[in-house]
Amino acid sequence: MTDRPNASITPRLKQRLLFSRAATRVAMIAERFWPLVLPLVLIAGLFVSLSWFGVFALLPEGLRVALAAVFALGALAALWPLRFLRLPKAAEIDRRIEAVNRLEHNPLLTLDDRPSGARTPFGEALWREHQKRMAARLGRLDAAVPDARVPERDPWGLRAGVALLLFTSFAFSYGPLGGRLSDPFQPAAAREVIAPRIDAWVTPPPYTGKAPMFLTADANRGVSTFTVPQDSTLSLRVTGGSGEETLSYAPSGRDAQAIEPAKAASGEAGAAPAAGNVRQFAGALTEDGELLLHSGRQEIGRWGFSVTPDKPPVIRFAAEPKRAVNGTLELQYEIEDDYGAASARAGFEQAQAPAPNARPLYDEPEMTLNLPRRGSKANAAKTSKDLTEHVWAGSSIRLTLSATDDADQTAHSEAMTMVMPERSFTNPLARAVIEQRRLLGLDANARQRVLDLIDAVTLRPEDTFDSPTSYLALMSVRSRLRLAGSDDQLRDVVSYMWQVALGIEDGSLSDAEQRLRQAQQALQEALRNGASDEEISKLMQELRQAMNDFLREFAQRNQNRDNAQMPQDGQQMRQSDLDRMLDQIENLARSGNREQAEDLLSQLQDMMNNLQMAQPNQGQQGQQGEFSQQMNKLGEIMRRQQEMMNETFRMDQMQRGDDGQSGDGDRQDQGQQGQNDRNGQPGQGGMTPEELAEALKQLQEGQGQLQRDLQQLGKNLEGMGMQPNEGFGQADRSMGQAGESLGEGEGDRAVGHQGRALEALRQGARDMMQQLQAMMGEDGQQGQGGRQQNADRDPLGRPRATQGPDFGDSVKVPDEIDVQRARRILDEIRKRLGDALSPQVERRYLERLLEAK
Repeated sequence: MTDRPNASITPRLKQRLLFSRAATRVAMIAERFWPLVLPLVLIAGLFVSLSWFGVFALLPEGLRVALAAVFALGALAALWPLRFLRLPKAAEIDRRIEAVNRLEHNPLLTLDDRPSGARTPFGEALWREHQKRMAARLGRLDAAVPDARVPERDPWGLRAGVALLLFTSFAFSYGPLGGRLSDPFQPAAAREVIAPRIDAWVTPPPYTGKAPMFLTADANRGVSTFTVPQDSTLSLRVTGGSGEETLSYAPSGRDAQAIEPAKAASGEAGAAPAAGNVRQFAGALTEDGELLLHSGRQEIGRWGFSVTPDKPPVIRFAAEPKRAVNGTLELQYEIEDDYGAASARAGFEQAQAPAPNARPLYDEPEMTLNLPRRGSKANAAKTSKDLTEHVWAGSSIRLTLSATDDADQTAHSEAMTMVMPERSFTNPLARAVIEQRRLLGLDANARQRVLDLIDAVTLRPEDTFDSPTSYLALMSVRSRLRLAGSDDQLRDVVSYMWQVALGIEDGSLSDAEQRLRQAQQALQEALRNGASDEEISKLMQELRQAMNDFLREFAQRNQNRDNAQMPQDGQQMRQSDLDRMLDQIENLARSGNREQAEDLLSQLQDMMNNLQMAQPNQGQQGQQGEFSQQMNKLGEIMRRQQEMMNETFRMDQMQRGDDGQSGDGDRQDQGQQGQNDRNGQPGQGGMTPEELAEALKQLQEGQGQLQRDLQQLGKNLEGMGMQPNEGFGQADRSMGQAGESLGEGEGDRAVGHQGRALEALRQGARDMMQQLQAMMGEDGQQGQGGRQQNADRDPLGRPRATQGPDFGDSVKVPDEIDVQRARRILDEIRKRLGDALSPQVERRYLERLLEAK
């Protein structure tokens, strides 16, 4: 009898059985697996909890390894019971379902079972009926629920304690003292990684005069792009961190380029005690781009840069090169550069090429040009140099100016063709020596020709030479030239011939003039190179001595000239005017205004050049002379007001306890000064408070007398038909206010009133001159009895001091107020440099300010 399919198992019942058996199978596996794996879970939970609590990070290295090993052995031991795991069989699954659903007589077994023994139709029918009844009892089956009976194995509930510990440690791990799961497996050095501190800054090139820019400052955190000069130095320092930080720079449109760390130091000054890793990076910014800082794969910093290129300089002639009255070459030019040029020079080239076989003894002349003041809006400059001694003097040359900035970019001007200035010699013998000297200097092969010319000149000495000295000097030149065996010796002969020509022409004046020019050049170089105050004082003393010698010998030479007269109303400058000008140059140099001192020295050189063209003069006559006397009185009042303002300023500084010194000891000096004042002992400047008060009282009396002299001068001018303008009234009021401030001991306010009085006097003097010109009818009559163009100038090219006041429009000397402000700024910079707590970057910037030209 063949087996028939069980008709009582419907498709729906079959699906229910399949689901119940699968779910029950999973439940039985879970309840058999969970008790075996529970020890491993508890050990793992305890291990994770201790890691999150940071226990492993606090343990010494040996104890950390030992504890980690204990947990590893415990985990291995907990895996041993898993060998007893058995998967449930089909019959066990059915029995579990029948037990869960409380089914009697094993209905699930009946569905799959069959009768034993011989099969008969009746028996088969009876069995199918029985299966049908059992299947009817399976209307709803529930799957088994896992029951691992863990409480029987863990009666103390240790699993709950581990779970609570795990939850608490997870929350604790997010705190500042929390640990990480990797702590048990990392050495102590690797675990001591803190959040990195990033310091980044950009230092512009020193010649730009710009301050460093801190990228990580709070004020710059919102800046996306920084504008910096080209060739700025980028510096970045990472303190702490993982030690794996990398820095790269990505130029616009190109791939990023890595910047290697400058060094990897440990424990540098300024680093936090817990941060041993310090990585420093440095590079130059030459083009636009972005700076990227990464720690591993994580980006921790990004900065954008817009690099401003350094433009090349531009130099051009502001006027045609010209020859000064004393033969020096004067160049006026303009130099434009975004940060100021670093150097400039004039290049010389002969307009006509020398002969092919010529052997010149000298190269082209060298002439360094003065530069415009850095930071000034004016880009014009002027340079004068005496090149009359060069053998090219008197030759046709092509002159080209060139300027170079600090970025080594050079620009050239257009070429100018001119005749190189030469000194004028009136003595025929001196001119002959100069011509022979030029011939020898341009071509050493002309040596024999020069000897022949000297022999021709000395053939009849009684007809050619006025003195034996000139004859002996020229014969000495002949002997030296004949015995010269090298080019160096020939150059010595050329130099000696120049001295001989000067001696024939001017006698001893040439030596004095040469010493004066050397002293001026030495002082100019010292001001330009930032020499010390002691060296400036020494060079100023040498300049005064050289100028006195030159003026004395120049005056002696003019006394011997016949019929030498100046224009009718010309006058000579007094020695006191030159002394005041030299004192002003020295004061400006000491106060830090060396650029203005250099400008004033250049103007002094121009005046000395004009002096050689001056001649003695005659006095003034008539009404114009009378008016000139009154203007001389006004000039004397202005001079006394200037001196009084200087004295008031000095007294005010002494009253404040500032003797001009600065540095770290200022506070101590001031404290000592106050103590001395309280004890009645001498304070700053060696004067007691009583002496200072007496000095201020004398200044007040002098100011009052000066005010009365000004009022009397106004009355005298009114008697001459002149109308003193508002400038004299303003000067009178300012003088009165200055006297009141001196009486109250307020020197600072008195200096301000005195400065305004001085400026008002200058304005009044200008108006008086305009009234005089209107009365005398000088406008448009310069050619008919009027004064000549330079008649109101003294031999040095300035307004004549004996003819009236200095209107302040020729020699631009800074007022005392400007000098006072510059000195205070200089003292403040020095005080900041003396502060030991100032950052190093700020100290370097202040040092560059002091060294700036």
